[in-house]
Amino acid sequence: MENNVNAKINHLIDFVYGETFSDAHLKMLLEKIENARAVITEKRKLNWDENDVVLIAYADQFSAEGEDALPVFTRFYNKWLSHSFSHVHLLPFYPWSSDDGFSVIDYHQVAPGTGTWQDVAELNKSANLMFDFVCNHMSAKSQWFANYLAQKPGYNDFFIAVDPETDLSAVTRPRALPLLTPFTCQDGSVRHLWTTFSEDQVDLNFASPEVLIAMVDVLLHYLMEGASYIRLDAVGFMWKTPGTSCIHLEKTHCLIQLFRAITDAVAPGTVIITETNVPHKDNISYFGDGENEAQMVYQFSLPPLVLHAVHHQDVRALCEWATSLTLPSRKTTWFNFLASHDGIGLNPLRGILPESDILSLVEKLQQEGALINWKNNPDGTRSPYEINVTYLDALSTRDCDDNSRVARFILAHAVLLSFPGVPAIYIQSILGSRNDYDGVERYGYNRAINRKKYVAGEMDRALDVNNSLRHKVYHALTKLIAVRRLEKAFHPDSKVVFDTASKHVLKIVRTADNGERITGVFNFSDDIQEVYSDIRAGRELIAGCDISGTTLTLNPWQVMWIKEN
Repeated sequence: MENNVNAKINHLIDFVYGETFSDAHLKMLLEKIENARAVITEKRKLNWDENDVVLIAYADQFSAEGEDALPVFTRFYNKWLSHSFSHVHLLPFYPWSSDDGFSVIDYHQVAPGTGTWQDVAELNKSANLMFDFVCNHMSAKSQWFANYLAQKPGYNDFFIAVDPETDLSAVTRPRALPLLTPFTCQDGSVRHLWTTFSEDQVDLNFASPEVLIAMVDVLLHYLMEGASYIRLDAVGFMWKTPGTSCIHLEKTHCLIQLFRAITDAVAPGTVIITETNVPHKDNISYFGDGENEAQMVYQFSLPPLVLHAVHHQDVRALCEWATSLTLPSRKTTWFNFLASHDGIGLNPLRGILPESDILSLVEKLQQEGALINWKNNPDGTRSPYEINVTYLDALSTRDCDDNSRVARFILAHAVLLSFPGVPAIYIQSILGSRNDYDGVERYGYNRAINRKKYVAGEMDRALDVNNSLRHKVYHALTKLIAVRRLEKAFHPDSKVVFDTASKHVLKIVRTADNGERITGVFNFSDDIQEVYSDIRAGRELIAGCDISGTTLTLNPWQVMWIKEN
């Protein structure tokens, strides 16, 4: 390994661990890194571009009797989705015990019934892959945790035991659940262990060198299996210091810098993406100095701000926020999305919108059928932290007709595809899915409203039904993505200017390095809008027609992408 990489790794380990990280630990870590570097021969794409669009999906999204799920997914992807997406984010496909995959039993295996690593490699022939590195916690049903409870050598510090009398009132709580969970060890002693998210998701103790080495081994395994994007799940909570908030701590950032340095050393071009569903100023701290931490961060404020603009028919807050966005370097960009397997986070709105506006949005969506998750605050109060709903239903009211639903949906996704950064689209969105209340009742948690899975052939038949809502959504969004992927002005790094033509009309102007320019004009209202245009001649890319004159007429919820001649 190059000396400067070694030096960087040594420096970070020394800062985080000091003398607790022995020479033997370091030797083991560096050997693992060297071995992975020797194994990985396939080169990653070194730069993102306008062609990059990510699909978010479960590996077992589709099932067929007598078959593992992943090959079934790959067939569906190749038939319906491969022409629209460059990457697939496979949500955790490892053996798991709860939280739809995010309580991992074994990081190194593919879940029974899902497939094999060879099936993952087969999908990798059609798409670049994004894996979840669930680094903060693992399942209480895992062998690692069983070894801990059995007090086996080498596992004594794998998880975080805390005296229950410790004052933990300053700790940031993402869920309305106990922070500590009692477990009984083999010798009969009871340990209260740190469980940030649930009693089945036990936080790993990164203060232990053995944990770091084990988790770096997981990261290297994913790189060897072909992951070109690595998502660091719930990474903001990774380091704990009682008496602090235990989120966004300096040593958490140092661990991410260590993961980045290792990844750059063994698989250049791999993108580290941090998942931190927190207020915007904290979220962007994970870019580090623009060179040393995440290359991408989730743009968590975008989904609720687009919803706010749609429901208020007012784009000013969205535009003001978008105008304020800056990146620390051209080696970083945004990971943009509107919907995912999780709900729509509200914490990223805090500091951007008044709390009264947030509560108003929650109340309105709740009246339209959305479900709400709550969190406990240090002062004993509760606040809404997540809206659970499909994005298609979130954008519309119950009495909307299908044409209005599709128009609002395409408008929102045109905003997503116009933003600087790499866009990601959840599979339920491109399939035109509605709220799955039966799933919520069956599984007993709100997020099931947007996690429906399908039997092979069921979705093929639904998409083939002309003029059905699914058919309309799929074909309209597929067309929009196809247009976007051909235009250099939509390169993640191209220049952007946000503006408002009125409170109802958003303008996004993207200009490529070669001078090509596309002006997006978005009517966030139920009314026809007349908009002055300084484009003397151009082509509207979505409808495929020529534009001239000084006035644009936008129908309700219409978007135009105008490429100047």
